[in-house]
Amino acid sequence: MARHNSIGYRKKAVLAARLVGASALGGVLVAGIALPAVGAAGLGAQSAVEDFDSLPDDFRTPPLSQATTVYDADGGTIATVYSRDRTVIGSDAMSPLVKTALVDIEDSRYYQHGAVDLKGVLRAVNSNAASGTTAQGASTLTQQYVKNVFVDQAGDDVQKVQEAQRQTLDRKVRELKYAIKVEETLTKDQILANYLNITFFGEKAYGIETAAQRYFSVHAKDLTLPQAALLAGLVQSPSAYDPIVNQAAAKTRRDTVLRRMAELGHITAVQAAQAIASPVELKVTRPHQGCITAGTGEGFFCDYVQRVVLSDPAFGKTPEERKALWKRGGLQIRTTLDPKAQKAVQQAVTAHAAPSDRPAAVMTVVQPGTGKVLAMAQSRPYGLGKDQTTINLNVPKRVGGGLGFPTGSTFKPIVAAAALENGIPASRTYTSGYSMPWPAMRDCSGGRFPESGEVHNDSRSLVGSFAMPAAMKQSVNTYFANLEAETGLCEVAKTAARLGITQQAGGEKLSVVPSMTLGSNDLTPLEMASVYAAFAAHGTYCAPTAITSVTGPDGKALGVPKASCTGAMSRTTADTVTAMLRGVVEDGGTGATAGLSDRATAGKTGTTNEGRQVWFVGYTPELAAATVVSDTTDPAPLEGQRMGGERIDAAFGGAVAGPIWRQAVEDALDGVPAGEFTAVRLPSADPEPSDPDGQATETGRPTPGGGQPATGRPTQGGRPTRGGDQTSPGPGRPSPGPGTGRPSHGTVVPIPGTGTAQPSQGAGQ
Repeated sequence: MARHNSIGYRKKAVLAARLVGASALGGVLVAGIALPAVGAAGLGAQSAVEDFDSLPDDFRTPPLSQATTVYDADGGTIATVYSRDRTVIGSDAMSPLVKTALVDIEDSRYYQHGAVDLKGVLRAVNSNAASGTTAQGASTLTQQYVKNVFVDQAGDDVQKVQEAQRQTLDRKVRELKYAIKVEETLTKDQILANYLNITFFGEKAYGIETAAQRYFSVHAKDLTLPQAALLAGLVQSPSAYDPIVNQAAAKTRRDTVLRRMAELGHITAVQAAQAIASPVELKVTRPHQGCITAGTGEGFFCDYVQRVVLSDPAFGKTPEERKALWKRGGLQIRTTLDPKAQKAVQQAVTAHAAPSDRPAAVMTVVQPGTGKVLAMAQSRPYGLGKDQTTINLNVPKRVGGGLGFPTGSTFKPIVAAAALENGIPASRTYTSGYSMPWPAMRDCSGGRFPESGEVHNDSRSLVGSFAMPAAMKQSVNTYFANLEAETGLCEVAKTAARLGITQQAGGEKLSVVPSMTLGSNDLTPLEMASVYAAFAAHGTYCAPTAITSVTGPDGKALGVPKASCTGAMSRTTADTVTAMLRGVVEDGGTGATAGLSDRATAGKTGTTNEGRQVWFVGYTPELAAATVVSDTTDPAPLEGQRMGGERIDAAFGGAVAGPIWRQAVEDALDGVPAGEFTAVRLPSADPEPSDPDGQATETGRPTPGGGQPATGRPTQGGRPTRGGDQTSPGPGRPSPGPGTGRPSHGTVVPIPGTGTAQPSQGAGQ
């Protein structure tokens, strides 16, 4: 027994010696912090002191990550987005009870000591020596606050979080240095408020305001005594004392806080007893955040707004700066989204296509003359579940979209605008048969596309002598092949560029090839709506804009992308195109089903190869909108598929996309006074009889021709056929297939093989 006692005594003596040594080291460390030169030798860790000396003198608290709110144009909330669910509040918005409870349980001498509590250090040493453990710590609230700042700065980077929490001498020196500086620059009440704003309370709740809302659905200023004690108790271990998961442990911890408050005289024994006798009563508000929570189909627009913030230099020079801004949050983002238009578009796309249908309906609305994006929706909901998607098919890939869709004949108005701008009148007439070879053309680099292949109309009845209005109304492919050849591919490409079309939706260069006039490039509803908005705005193109203002967490306004409007064409050209597009939606036009009966309407249909995509893009004086329907699972012909409970018997833009466009625009403009387009006198829109031989000829000039582009395979006007062998690389478009469609540069190279490819069917029905 004596020997056993002797061993126990020696063990306690060794432990006591170590703890005394630790105490002495702590004292020297504190002395070293105050007077580094004096304490350096005593530390026995020269490198730690050198690190200490190199630390900056001032300590700046970084802005805390908190929630960002995105608003529509009427001030309604679209969504709340955050990396940390936190709402920063002032000290006066916090219940005095929760401040008292936190101090009493975590650092009861908080208002008596400085950054370091020497009494607390000695008490912890003695307590741990007696128990043989290191269970009691001596960190002050200020030190804890400093550590929490470092952890918050680390964000979701696991390695950085571990670095901020590691128990090493140099880290403790760093924390103590900053703690001293914090105590020098902030009052005790300010430090306490900062602590309550930064601290994690479990259940994804950061800061006392969010914690009060999460567990009790009240503001922090309205917390009762039992509620305040429970939240103060969570700080030590949010997971162990989580009242949602382990209510018994949470109550035990809460009651410990209440007894401590009574022991220190901050509440009476009666108050403590009454609170302890009460059960833990929760009223949980689950976190709802992110674009996935947006209603009325606004998730895609919300996602677009986020992508704009992360990609536009207005929000930071580098991607890292923009990402830091978004992650820090606390932004109030006011947008252009019109809730009335959004509701109309959402109802239209979902009324015509179900989420489970293979074909999806996608639509964007913009405002002519400003570029404001008024609405954005698609028939599949925004989300990660079955029959949902987070790919915004309305926008290019660079801002979270897909790879776009070939536009079919909706591209023809761009060709018409280019022709008019280059002096070709709307009265220009070509006599066209059902089919013809693609005329010879050159691109902007001088590369030559020899006459080759075949372009044909959608119907064999589309033959005769057409002027531009008639060809536009009935979407005559052979006419626009000739018009593109006379205008010049490069001039068409330049006009497209002035209308914001400089590349395809997936980021590839615009394919400047003969089949461009039939919509062989992959674009998006946002881009096409913006193009047509320029026609409505008399030739002024405005780049799309979704954000009107941003306020930072400090209440100051941040810079936003500036509205960018430029003259893309003359007013005369734009108004002439509008006059021709009005004919498209009138009786006999391919878009008659989309025409509005009570207001001026203009637009164009588009149907791609084998009816895989159908479009209607149109406008009134008040808005421009683009609708596309496509099988985005594995783009296949739409004809025969079911959409909205009905079979698609005729996959044409006017029959499928047109009714969606009409419903959405009618409802969006309900009650809005109808504007008028500028009147323009056009040549007759009625075709004349065709020549007996059925060959396409231009009035007054020979048919262009000569050769075939050097691609090494059959082409559709410089681009490989979009045929049934395509596979879809992802939602938004079919694969363009092999080949580039690039012409030879200044030479004609014979092509082996005799096959010819069918062009994209841009008949626009």
